[in-house]
Amino acid sequence: MKKSILVLVILFAGMMQAQTVSLEVKVSGFKNNDGKLKVGLYNSESTFLKTVYKSLASDIKNETATVTFTDLPKGEYAVSVYHDENTNGVMDKNMFGIPSEDYAASNNAKGVMGPPKYADAKFTINTNSKIKITLNN
Repeated sequence: MKKSILVLVILFAGMMQAQTVSLEVKVSGFKNNDGKLKVGLYNSESTFLKTVYKSLASDIKNETATVTFTDLPKGEYAVSVYHDENTNGVMDKNMFGIPSEDYAASNNAKGVMGPPKYADAKFTINTNSKIKITLNN
């Protein structure tokens, strides 16, 4: 009986692991290696650029940086990134509310007179995936 339960637990754990994927985000276009790359992962239009689903940070080397999100459910996501050049933990903006630190979104989506839209930045992952983003300088 104990062996049967153990086998079921192992099979279930394997099935659950197969239901999750990883996402590698490689960002280029940094002007320098100062500060950190900050990456926000969003899983719905209603939370895009408001409340991150997951976030990561990375050092910048040779004007590029990479982060990898793991154990993600398969599905639809969008990514936003910014160069936290002064490492204060927030995207700095000028007096008009325009970002003064370089930023970008997945699919290299760009906004017109504002931030990019979720519809332009979203993508679907069903397997381990990699995306590339270039900062808006």
